[in-house]
Amino acid sequence: MEENKQSRYVKLTKDQTPLEDIVPGELNQPIEVPQLAVRKCHECRQPLPESYAPPADEPWMTGIFGCAEDRESCLTGLFCPCVLFGRNVESLREDTPWTGPCICHAIFVEGGISLAIATAIATSVFSGIDPGTTCLICEGLFFTWWMCGIHTGQIRQTLQKKYHLKNSPCNACCVHCCLHWCALCQEHREMKGRLSDNAVSQMTVVNPPPIQEMKSTDDKENPETSSSANNNDHTVLEMQPI
Repeated sequence: MEENKQSRYVKLTKDQTPLEDIVPGELNQPIEVPQLAVRKCHECRQPLPESYAPPADEPWMTGIFGCAEDRESCLTGLFCPCVLFGRNVESLREDTPWTGPCICHAIFVEGGISLAIATAIATSVFSGIDPGTTCLICEGLFFTWWMCGIHTGQIRQTLQKKYHLKNSPCNACCVHCCLHWCALCQEHREMKGRLSDNAVSQMTVVNPPPIQEMKSTDDKENPETSSSANNNDHTVLEMQPI
C-alpha cells in the first residue's frame, strides 16, 4: 500500500531547467524593517516622531553686518561672491566641489547683474529701444534674482539645521534676496568659527613606564650579566624563594 502512495517529490531530468535562475548571494540580502528605521533621541534613545525637528535657538556667532570682522571673506564676497559661495557649499557638503556652485552663481547672479547694467546703459544711450522690451528684460532679471535668492537661502537653511541656528534677522530666503553679500560673509564666518571650535585638540603624549625585568637567584652567580643589567636604566625586580 505504501508503494501505491504517490510521492511528494518531483524528479528532475537533465532536459528540465529551473524556471528562474538564482543569482549567488541573492537570498542573503538584508531585509529592511521599517520599525527599526526610526529616529531616536541621542540621550534617552527613545523613538522620535516623524514631525520632530530640533530646536533652532542657537544664536549666530557674528551679526549680519559684521563683514569687517573677517577681512579676507569680506573682500572675497565683495569682488568675487561666486568664489565665496562655492567655498561655503564645499564646506557644508564635502562631496560637492566648490567649482560647480561657483560657476552657477557667476552665471545667474553676476551675469544677471551685468545684463541689468548693460540694459540700463543701452536704454539711456540708445533712444530707439522699445520701453516694453526693457521692462520685459527687467522683469526677467528680477525673477532670476528671486530664484537665486531661494536657492542660496536653501543653502543657508541647511547650515541652520546643521548647527541649530535661528533665523537672523529674518527668513533665510529673504536674507539672501535683500542682503545677499552680507549673508554670504556671515555664513563663511559661521562655518569658519564652527570648524575651528570642532578642530581636534593636540594629542597628549604619554610616556610608557620603564621596562621591568625579573631577575632570578641564578643570575647572582653571574656578576657580569648582573653588572650589565645595572648599567641599564630599567627597573630590576628581584625574586627570592621563601
